[in-house]
Amino acid sequence: MKTDNKLIGTGLLTAIAASLCCITPVLALIAGTSGLVSTFSWLEPFRPYFIGLTILVLGFAWYQKLKPQEQIDCNCKTEEKPKFIQKKTFLGIVTVFAIIMLAFPFYSNVFYTKTEKKIILVDKSNIQKVEFSISGMTCNSCSEHVNHEVNKLAGIINSNASYDNGNAIVEFDNSKTNITEIEKAINSTGYSVTDKKEN
Repeated sequence: MKTDNKLIGTGLLTAIAASLCCITPVLALIAGTSGLVSTFSWLEPFRPYFIGLTILVLGFAWYQKLKPQEQIDCNCKTEEKPKFIQKKTFLGIVTVFAIIMLAFPFYSNVFYTKTEKKIILVDKSNIQKVEFSISGMTCNSCSEHVNHEVNKLAGIINSNASYDNGNAIVEFDNSKTNITEIEKAINSTGYSVTDKKEN
């Protein structure tokens, strides 16, 4: 029974570790502490191993629960009723939670509210487009976080951050904001602007 509990605990921990780099931006947004976001980005390269370990551990825990128990013929006292933590129901809850955690990067963008931009006519000569190279982004949640912070600035026409490309292409009215302000907004997320070029 103790082995089962250890397996369940290990499965939970590895599922959380596998998604920690993607959960942190959402938690930071809720808590208002954007600078802490990149703290767990170093875990991203290990994500496939955490996912594999989670599946392996929970699979073994299910095997232990579902394998037929040996019947012993004796006039012994019957075992006491197992605690909730030792039941299949609890293992089922843990498994569902682990699946939700492992899938987090695929649905994390729902936690970011879409910023409704009021389109104000601007002089075309004031429109500027800059590509910022960004280090530290590891999933969609990271790029949504960057877009969220940049869109708070006045004069932003469009912000398109991509963790795949490691960049953000920002179109803005340079009479209302500037490259330095946008760079500060990106850096405030905990990720770092490494280069910028005008398009």
